[in-house]
Amino acid sequence: MAALDDFNDEPADQVVQALRACCAAPRFAAEVAAGRPYRDVETLVGRAEDVARALPWADVAIALAAHPRIGDRAEGSSAEATSSRREQSSMDDADAATRDALLEGNRAYEERFDHVFLIRASGRAPDEMLAELRRRLGNDAEAERAEVTEQLAQITGLRVRGLVT
Repeated sequence: MAALDDFNDEPADQVVQALRACCAAPRFAAEVAAGRPYRDVETLVGRAEDVARALPWADVAIALAAHPRIGDRAEGSSAEATSSRREQSSMDDADAATRDALLEGNRAYEERFDHVFLIRASGRAPDEMLAELRRRLGNDAEAERAEVTEQLAQITGLRVRGLVT
């Protein structure tokens, strides 16, 4: 979808399919699509982020399952894989020590929280993501769920913006 007008005018099933590539939580796409028409891109992106922030944890967990680990290359040609590779492109420049530390940190994080470490990678350097991973390992489960949900909202907002710009 190249423009907001297309997004507003496309059949609902096509819009829902496009939105599912932005956030895999089932209710996300339906709730954002139901808000059409949007008057501008900022309103659409704001709505997408608000919907993502309001998702119950069970839906956030579904969305998490669609995200690769930081440092892993998403395979395939799906919209999700393409977005992930673009968002994590800064990892292409990471040195071996940073890659190894992220791998080790991902393992520790998944043992502690039982899900993938999620961070908005776009605009962040590998060492910044590693520092955030290490910091967030000190969170309790409730604080970490709040951080994960916020990161999901930011990622979703970027992806929705990409749909219409």
